[in-house]
Amino acid sequence: MKYRDRTEIVKLILRSGNTTEGSCKTRIMYEAYLSFTQLEDYLVLLRRNELLEYNETSATFKTTEKGVRLLELCNKLHEIVDIRITKKDLKNSAIVSQ
Repeated sequence: MKYRDRTEIVKLILRSGNTTEGSCKTRIMYEAYLSFTQLEDYLVLLRRNELLEYNETSATFKTTEKGVRLLELCNKLHEIVDIRITKKDLKNSAIVSQ
C-alpha cells in the first residue's frame, strides 16, 4: 500500500461514517485500513473538531454536517487538481509503458 497522508485517512473515516446509521469502530478500521490504536487517535481528533459524532445507544460514529462539507470540499479539490504521473511513479509501477 502506498503512503497515505492524514488527509486521506480522515477522508476514509468520514466516508465510512457518512451513512444513515453510522459505522462501528470495526467497520471504520477495515474501511480506513487502520490499526485499533491509530483509529482511536483519529476518532479523538475528528470528534474534537466536530467532524464525527458518537451515538452511545448504537455505539456508532456518524459524520456530522461539518464533516460532510469537508468531504465535499476534498472531492471538489480532487476533481480540480490535475494528477500527473511522475517519473518516480513510473519507476514504482509494475507496468511501464514507454
